[in-house]
Amino acid sequence: MNRKVIIGTRGSDLALWQANYVKDQLAAAGLDAELKIIKTQGDSILNLRLDKLEGKGFFTKELEEGLLNGSIDIAVHSHKDLPTQNPPGLKIAAVSDREDPHELLLILKDCVDVKQKLSVKFGGMVGTSSNRRKAQLLAVRPDLEIEDLRGNVPTRIQKLRDEDYDAIMIAKAGVERLGIDLSEFYVEELEPMEFIPAPAQGVLAIQIREADTELFDKLQAIHNADVAEQIAVERSVLNMFNGGCHMPLGCYCRKENNKFQVWTSKAETDESFPDRHFIECETTEGLAEKIVAKFSEDRSYPKSVFITRDIPESSYLSKALKKHKIEIEGRSLIRTFPIINKLDSFILRHVDWIFFSSKNAIEYFFKLEPEIGKKTRLGVIGRASEEMLRRFGRVPDFNGEEEGIDTADIATEFAEIARGRTVLFPGAKESLRTVQKALSEDTKLIDLPVYETVIEEHVEQSFADVLIFTSPSNVEAYFAENLLEPGQKVICIGRSTGKMFDDMGVKYTLPYSPDEIGLAEAVFAL
Repeated sequence: MNRKVIIGTRGSDLALWQANYVKDQLAAAGLDAELKIIKTQGDSILNLRLDKLEGKGFFTKELEEGLLNGSIDIAVHSHKDLPTQNPPGLKIAAVSDREDPHELLLILKDCVDVKQKLSVKFGGMVGTSSNRRKAQLLAVRPDLEIEDLRGNVPTRIQKLRDEDYDAIMIAKAGVERLGIDLSEFYVEELEPMEFIPAPAQGVLAIQIREADTELFDKLQAIHNADVAEQIAVERSVLNMFNGGCHMPLGCYCRKENNKFQVWTSKAETDESFPDRHFIECETTEGLAEKIVAKFSEDRSYPKSVFITRDIPESSYLSKALKKHKIEIEGRSLIRTFPIINKLDSFILRHVDWIFFSSKNAIEYFFKLEPEIGKKTRLGVIGRASEEMLRRFGRVPDFNGEEEGIDTADIATEFAEIARGRTVLFPGAKESLRTVQKALSEDTKLIDLPVYETVIEEHVEQSFADVLIFTSPSNVEAYFAENLLEPGQKVICIGRSTGKMFDDMGVKYTLPYSPDEIGLAEAVFAL
């Protein structure tokens, strides 16, 4: 190609960064390019919520018109802003690598309360222009006040700096690309499996005229086919729901261990409680259709769920199930008792890490009023344990759930981080010690039993459609005198719980995350 390529872009700092990023990639591929700034409807109208603007594509329409009239050759978009259907005559020629799809909750430091989930003080005001974010925020923190937030990334951050809000939510990708320093704020980073991003979040779309085959061929040098395959699932789900940027829909697909994992969240309105679904498949063929079918209005749900844990009506799981008139019965089949009532402060003096494998371990340990050193770091097995730790005003330095649901994988990752250090393990009197066994020989470990478990006798049988078991001890207690009824389905928290059903020859579902959100996803997937 001998001609200079004209790249159309919006004029915001982030849009210019994105366009220059593509320009640099084109230069590396031997193509000369220059930028042309085009103002869009979304840039011009700042006094309305996004869902009040007419139609779809309010950040892309003018760029697409520039392609069609020949004033530009390439339009660079944030892929999540694009309607799912290209206008006649246009096509997506390439997509970029995916920037980190995490969400960031930026909180004024005097509005932080780590005892609350998401760390925003009770009743705090959070700014976001996204209905998707609003629905997911209110699902876990119904006390929050959500207010509209418009403007480019630096403008939004300045509004927080001016204390117009207590916190704001933005995509990590934009902050990373602009290199913005967030040290003045408390930053809560939300992984995409917990807080599901917009379809194609963190990906750039490079759009051209369909007839420009020469440019299409050149652009394949900067095209990421793997990312394209994954976001095609997300965008297909969005398309099947006939949704746009204002739909309260999150969808995130990734490839892990040669399998495609997809998390989806959808609400009817920005204030409705969202349904969530997790699915894992070996191929993307028909995957979007399977996901959408789970959200069908005429699908059937279990009538009742039993869980071996006390469940308050205000909990996420209760609200998720009662939305679909699913009865829930919660009762623990075990009792726990403290083993010690005083902790020798000498034990904690030279500890580098304290690792918790259960919520009970955290509760009984902190009841001992431990004097934890400032340099001592805390690790937890997953999100449920993190939630318990927050109740005592602490946030973990290591959360194993970021490594996946297999305790062995978590143990391996933590063993590497803690190599050569001293680690204290508060826990049950007869724990499985999976993490301890993975530690290297040069790591010093201290086992500290802080509670013991006693199994209830003569457990009453449940005839619920779904049985959720939260620990191996609860499985042992239930099946001492009971059997599964025909048609009953089983959900387990943790591999060790699942192994008991493996030994029994019983099929079960293992939620991706062993917390209430993961349990709701597992029930919804049945």
